[in-house]
Amino acid sequence: MWRELIHKLNAECTFFAPASHEQLAQLENALKIPIPDELKSLLLETNGFYEDTGVWLIWPVNRIEDVNLDFRDDPDFKKLYMPFHTLLFFGDLGNGDQLAFPILDGLIRSSDIYTWNHENDDREWAAFSIQDYLKRFLKAPFKS
Repeated sequence: MWRELIHKLNAECTFFAPASHEQLAQLENALKIPIPDELKSLLLETNGFYEDTGVWLIWPVNRIEDVNLDFRDDPDFKKLYMPFHTLLFFGDLGNGDQLAFPILDGLIRSSDIYTWNHENDDREWAAFSIQDYLKRFLKAPFKS
């Protein structure tokens, strides 16, 4: 389903072998949060992908884990930015800005996607879901 949708939107994407259920369980354990079903189903079909300009629209499981843990634990980030424990990063826009689900009281309670602006720490709504985000980005990339 996901590869077909993405291929319809942009035939120039590079896909990877599917993530395993074990990798997803390990990710949830490491981040101490259930991963949204929509993201899980995508990762079970392709463990991340990037489009022809090299932008990683969805990161592989290991990068999702690494980025989230790094952002949450970096002492310099704690001085510069609002806390990151309220976001689950899963992709980027190729300009330093990250894509994330909002976390409220330890859970992701909606499918809404937000962008985190690395220059000013703004967190703005971007899409209703991953599918909506992909349709918006692959048709007309976000402006940096």
